[in-house]
Amino acid sequence: MYCSPNNPTGAILSHKDIEMLVQLAIEKNLWIMADEVYREFTYDGGHHTSILSYPEAADRAIMLDSISKRFSACGARIGCMVSKNKKLMDAVLKFGQARLCPPTIEQMGAIAGYQTIEKFIDSMISEYQHRRDIVCEELAHIPGAVFTKPAGAFYIMPKLPIDNADKFAQWLLTDFSHEGATVMVAPGDGFYASSDKGKQEVRIAYVLKEADLRQAMKTLVRAVEAYVRK
Repeated sequence: MYCSPNNPTGAILSHKDIEMLVQLAIEKNLWIMADEVYREFTYDGGHHTSILSYPEAADRAIMLDSISKRFSACGARIGCMVSKNKKLMDAVLKFGQARLCPPTIEQMGAIAGYQTIEKFIDSMISEYQHRRDIVCEELAHIPGAVFTKPAGAFYIMPKLPIDNADKFAQWLLTDFSHEGATVMVAPGDGFYASSDKGKQEVRIAYVLKEADLRQAMKTLVRAVEAYVRK
């Protein structure tokens, strides 16, 4: 299973990357599940490659999607899985019929979203790219910060000059304030399978409007300065 564009790094797997995963899945007789929920969120002319575009993997490829990101509707809980494997989809349909289904009002909302998506998607992606650039610009003001500019999604996972991201995240909420405000980050170690990884990394989501995002990032810069000094 992989996610591209990626949460939490913002990386996009290339055609060559996905082709390697497809060949591995065929060689080892595995299913391959692709979380493509951020597929519209690509920047700087980059492109998303779907797992469904590999005919050699048609019997084992599953694409997972949701309206939560492109329509800013995380609470709607409308998603889907797509596969060209008919036996798999027949089994999935039976589970759906036997158990639960999405609420009707959210389904109607999803239909309306897809009927109007072409009117806003380009400007929305342009806005998110602008927000990404703001975050990277402010992170560059932190001595010792290490990061890669995200190619997609709306997250960045910088390494900060701190001893422990979990302690830092808690300290932000309990002990730090700049001009009457603080910020919240997600500690990076929770995104790793290895317990010793990500101890100095945090995930930042650039989902605020420009003015609020700039203020939040300036607050984070001050917070790192204060944390290092204490």
